[in-house]
Amino acid sequence: DLYWSRSDPLRLDLENTLTAETQRRREYISAPLRLRGKMYFVFPLSFKNRAFRIKSYFRTMKLLLSVLLLATLLPACQSQNSGPKTNLSPDEFEKGMAQPNVQILDVRTAGEFRNGHLKNALQADWRDKNQFKDRTQHLDKAKPIYIYCLSGGRSSAAAEWLRSQGYKEVLELDGGLASWNGAGKALENAGQSPQLSEATYQEMINSAPVVLVDFGASWCPPCKKMEPVLDQLQKENAGKFKLVTVDGGNDFDIMKIQKVEALPVFIIYKNGKEVWRKQGITAKEEFQKFL
Repeated sequence: DLYWSRSDPLRLDLENTLTAETQRRREYISAPLRLRGKMYFVFPLSFKNRAFRIKSYFRTMKLLLSVLLLATLLPACQSQNSGPKTNLSPDEFEKGMAQPNVQILDVRTAGEFRNGHLKNALQADWRDKNQFKDRTQHLDKAKPIYIYCLSGGRSSAAAEWLRSQGYKEVLELDGGLASWNGAGKALENAGQSPQLSEATYQEMINSAPVVLVDFGASWCPPCKKMEPVLDQLQKENAGKFKLVTVDGGNDFDIMKIQKVEALPVFIIYKNGKEVWRKQGITAKEEFQKFL
């Protein structure tokens, strides 16, 4: 702004500084000038309508800077939008679930899971951080994970966490089971089976001299990981023990009586008496040692 008062020292300094320059070079339109630590764009004093020209200049500069900023940000936005799609509609999610080597993860509570879930889904409660970390550590990071909850909030947060832990492909059900149900798609195990009674449990552990009880569930990731270990154990020790399974997603009364608080849990009974117990992933050799 060249309209300082004549008594303003800054105006006087500016005019004195410009005198030699304007005499030497009058053809310039504008020139940057650093004065007292500030940068000024200076116009020839002979220009008519200086205020209008100065304002027009800065409006033009502002417009150019805006265009440059937009040009810089637009490719980044396009790059983000062109990335792989992670939020799937119910139809897309269902189609993806049918592919081989996929992992389906329900991040709701066990109670919600029992009221109905997607086919072949594993369960890990996102709000129970210790359980979630313990169960998801057994998922394959190289295989796709199809994740869902009731409405999409918990699964979105869980998906971000899984991606930060190195899981390559995490795909979310947009809108959760609410949108799934809205699309008219069915759930598995919407009803609950009768629980195992304590009397029946006692009969089971006394049905052979050596009994191995497996407290697990089809939706529990470490339980699924233990299935081939138990199969191999039975093949190599045929006739030496009896394997009994307890559904950790249904038989809560027995779990409470036996003080089973996490899955899987393995208990070995000899002549009806407990001789060994272990929670979590267990090697085949450890079973053989106590059987």
